[in-house]
Amino acid sequence: MIRRDGNGGVFLENDLMSVQEVAALLKIARNTVYELIKRGELKSVKVGKQLRVSRVEINRYLSQPHPAEKPQVPAPPAPAEEESHGAKVLRDETVLRGSELVICGKDMVLDILVAHISAKNDVIPVFRSPLGSYNGLYALYQGRVNVATAHIWDGETNTYNIPYVKKMMPGVPCVVLRIGQRMEGMYVKAGNPKSITGWEDFRRKDITMANREKGSGVRILIDEKLRLMGYPGEAIAGYDTELNTHLAVAARVAAGAADVGVGAELKMPSLEGVDFIPLQLECYDLVIRRADADKAPFRALMDVVTSQRFRHEVETLAGFMTAETGRIFYV
Repeated sequence: MIRRDGNGGVFLENDLMSVQEVAALLKIARNTVYELIKRGELKSVKVGKQLRVSRVEINRYLSQPHPAEKPQVPAPPAPAEEESHGAKVLRDETVLRGSELVICGKDMVLDILVAHISAKNDVIPVFRSPLGSYNGLYALYQGRVNVATAHIWDGETNTYNIPYVKKMMPGVPCVVLRIGQRMEGMYVKAGNPKSITGWEDFRRKDITMANREKGSGVRILIDEKLRLMGYPGEAIAGYDTELNTHLAVAARVAAGAADVGVGAELKMPSLEGVDFIPLQLECYDLVIRRADADKAPFRALMDVVTSQRFRHEVETLAGFMTAETGRIFYV
C-alpha cells in the first residue's frame, strides 16, 4: 500500500518504521522521536492510529548536521532521565548517589551490555549518559559517571585508550575492560568516484568531508592523523560539519552532501549508497575506577563482559571482533 505524508511524499507501507524502531536506529528515547516529529524535524505518516517514519526520511534526517554533543553540568537534586534500551538516559549529570551504574557512550554494544546486566540483576539501577569518549573520561574523573567508554587513538604510541586514561585520570587507579575491536575506516560514495584511498586524500581541494563531534573517539582519530600529517583540519571543506554518530556520517556521504567521512564499519543497519575503506583496527573499552571494581554493580558488569553469551551477541549483532573481549588492563 502507498502512503503520503503531509508534504506530498510517497512511501511504500513496508518501507515505514515504527517510533520504537526509529528510536532504536537513532539510539534515542521514544519520547525524543515524538518530539522530533512534533518540531517537524522528522516527517511522519499515520497508519491507523500509529505514527510511522519512512527509511528515506530517516536517511534525510541523518544527512543533516545537528548540534554537537556538549558536556553536561551537575543539576541537583535528581537527574532528568528518559527510558531507552532498558536503561534510563541521563539528560543532566549529577553527583553519584549510591549503587547505580552510570555508563557513558552511544554505541549499540552498550544496549546489549545494559540488557544483560538488567537480566542478571534487577536491583542495580542502570543509567546511560550520551557523553563520548573524551568527555566521558572527564566525567569519570569528576565523579559524575562511574563507567566511561573509550575508543581513543594516541598518535604518539599508536595505541588505544591506555595513554588517555593515564593522562586524564591522574592519581586515580583504573581498570580498563575490553569490549572488543572493530575496523575503522572511511565512508565514500558507492563506487568511490573520487578514488579516495586514505588519510592523505584530506589534502585534496576537491574533497568535502563530514566530521564527528569534538570529544568523540572518531574525531580524536581524525585530528591526531591530521596533526601527524602536519595538515590543518580547517583547510578541509566540511571539517566544521559535526555529526553525532557513525550512521549520520555515512548517511551524509550516501546523500551526496560529503565525499568522505570516518567511522566504524557498519554491520547493521546497512546503508545503501556507501562503500567502506578499512584503515585500522580500533579497541573499544570500558573504564572504571579500581576502587569500584569489587562493588556489586561492577562485578555484575564484569561478569557480563566476560561471558560467552555476551561475546556471541557483541560479535553477531554489533559487529565487533571478540578475540580480546573481557581482557583486563590495570592502569
